[in-house]
Amino acid sequence: MIRGIRGATTVNNNKAEEILNATEELIAKIIELNKIQPESVASVFISTTEDLNAVFPSKVLRNFPGWTYVPVMCMREIPVRDSLTKCIRIMLHVNTDAAQNEINHVYLNGAKILRPDLTSSLR
Repeated sequence: MIRGIRGATTVNNNKAEEILNATEELIAKIIELNKIQPESVASVFISTTEDLNAVFPSKVLRNFPGWTYVPVMCMREIPVRDSLTKCIRIMLHVNTDAAQNEINHVYLNGAKILRPDLTSSLR
């Protein structure tokens, strides 16, 4: 079974170092909480709001051991009026036997407002 594992975070500034640090923190937390091995990952989509363009956030995946061959794609979120700004969103497609309700989606920083129903259940 392939499951989608979601996550999102925000940054304060459109600066490469800040974007990369926030993305690395988010991905590390998703990996930790869901006990993900790179061999089980089919692909990763990473999107940013249009106000973040200093760096490709996907660059940080290469810092994780074993993730060299995991397909990753960056894209831009649609610019919906009054939506959350300076936001990085992640969708991992993972082969897992976990049930849908056993998946730990991760929302950090200002992105906690996107899914407060899931944020409160972080283990």
